Amino acid sequence: MTIQTVLARVASSRFSVRSSLIRSGLLVACLAFVSLTALAQDVPEALRPPKGSPLAIVVFEDLQCPQCGRVAPQLVSASRTYKIPLVQHDFPLPLHNWSFDAAVLARYFDTHASKDIGNDFRAAVFAHQLEIFPQNLRGFADKFATEHKIQLPFVIDPDGKLAGLVRADKDLGMSLHIDHTPTIWVVSNKRSGKPYVEVTDVSQLYTMIDAMKKE
Repeated sequence: MTIQTVLARVASSRFSVRSSLIRSGLLVACLAFVSLTALAQDVPEALRPPKGSPLAIVVFEDLQCPQCGRVAPQLVSASRTYKIPLVQHDFPLPLHNWSFDAAVLARYFDTHASKDIGNDFRAAVFAHQLEIFPQNLRGFADKFATEHKIQLPFVIDPDGKLAGLVRADKDLGMSLHIDHTPTIWVVSNKRSGKPYVEVTDVSQLYTMIDAMKKE
């Protein structure tokens, strides 16, 4: 075997190895792309923004939760600053003795004029958490209703539909493995990558929204 033949075989071997590495790299890249695309397609509907909105803030909250009350104004402010929806879900915790009833009352106010009234009631509850007890919750709601020219019926939820909506939200949260309140996400409608991120530090909320907008 001549030296030229040996060199030719070595060169051919190197080309074969290089081609295999390139093919392997392309395969890995394709699998990664497919995985990310599948991840985006498998996102629960609750972690998508409302139709027509590229981004949204989603929160599962308990109206009696002190931390929920502390961060609520920041979520509203971010929603207004970025002009993106703030989607609020009920997640009343068993250890709180009036949060479920407050959520039912908020659902009742949702049915009047626009959901803004219900969200205003939620904001009022958060602002006055320390003053509210099971015994005076109804009086608090009556005062809010009077200020907004709404007449509260003696029985708020005679057929249990509003309570059913609250429980449905709680079940939704459980399906997402929520174990604390507030649980907050910035979500997007993108179809590749991970279209949602949990906000564990509200001081980083604006930074996370900016990052999601750029992706």
